[in-house]
Amino acid sequence: MSAAYLNALGVVCALGAGKAAVAEALFAGNAHGLCTESGWIPEHAPPLGAVRMPLPAIPEPLAATRDNRCNRLLLAAAQEIETDIRAAIASHGGTRVGVVLGTSTGGIEEATRGLAAQRRDDAWPADYRYAHQELAGPAEFLAEWLELAGPCYTISTACTAGARAMASAQRLLDAGLCDAVLCGGVDTLARLPLNGFHALGAMDPARCNPFSRERRGINIGEAAALFLMTRERGPVRLLGAGSSSDAYHMSSPDPAGLGAQQAMRAALAQAGLEPAQIDYLNLHGTATTHNDAMEAQAVAAVFPHGVPCSSTKPLTGHTLAAAGALEAAFCWLSLRDGRLPPQHWDGMADPELPALRFVEAGARLPDGGAHRLMSSSFAFGGNNACLILGDAA
Repeated sequence: MSAAYLNALGVVCALGAGKAAVAEALFAGNAHGLCTESGWIPEHAPPLGAVRMPLPAIPEPLAATRDNRCNRLLLAAAQEIETDIRAAIASHGGTRVGVVLGTSTGGIEEATRGLAAQRRDDAWPADYRYAHQELAGPAEFLAEWLELAGPCYTISTACTAGARAMASAQRLLDAGLCDAVLCGGVDTLARLPLNGFHALGAMDPARCNPFSRERRGINIGEAAALFLMTRERGPVRLLGAGSSSDAYHMSSPDPAGLGAQQAMRAALAQAGLEPAQIDYLNLHGTATTHNDAMEAQAVAAVFPHGVPCSSTKPLTGHTLAAAGALEAAFCWLSLRDGRLPPQHWDGMADPELPALRFVEAGARLPDGGAHRLMSSSFAFGGNNACLILGDAA
């Protein structure tokens, strides 16, 4: 089993900024973070999980080249754990600290606005920077701000990217290439993906309703979740990570969930655990017809005796490449707090799906013993990832 500890967590999403605010809203099942937003999709105002609190300014001299909303979200998460990060750098040196992030939007919204201005005015705006839309940008920004010289890269595998970044960070530690890794995911609201999902008919015009027979699609959100991962014993351990690519279809999952099952079983195998030892499963739970059907089949196959589970996307929106890291952060918070996120839905189970054991309001982890929590993410192209977090003891 890998010795990868998640020593510190910084997080910002529609539920709030910082661990304390996010935890209180999460465990209360507070869905007020999703509000209808106009201006993103012509003639539509879908519910979106927007971060509404002020974000920190990009420090000089990086502001001239790195100032976009994606980097500001990332900086907000990083500043929450800056003391821990600086201590790791002082202990290990900048060449031994890596950065691995998942993203899919980066600064594409700023690039989109720049392109619109160029078409309107036949000239690029003075603040336009092509580099904003480069996927490596968030990881490079974090490394530049912290003056790091270790491995630095971005993973972009759609909605599994944040989870895969954490698995990649674990491998960097196991290979001896790093002594500490900043890992997680960040994505922002942007017109390009929003209009893309709308064109696919995948967005619910109301709050999403995972696993309900009335489910109609996703809500989109934005978030940043950043972990400091080291070999040094900390409060939470990354026990296992599993991934697969079933490549069933460009956008639809394998209906039987075979790739999802493979990823979950691989994570269990790396952790040396049986399904019955998992205390909670954070579902991908997008509320689309095909994803929820596939995922219910996969969960029923891997957990034939059931497992407490919930989808947190009605609380935050689907944060795309940040989702895997954000939902791992929710597991981290549950391990520290003892409470579990409740399933927020209409309670109208789909009779065509296997019955799942949804978490109700006020539920807690069992008393005593070590706890193990799983988080699953499934993406376009049949890309699947699963993480298992547990108490360090």
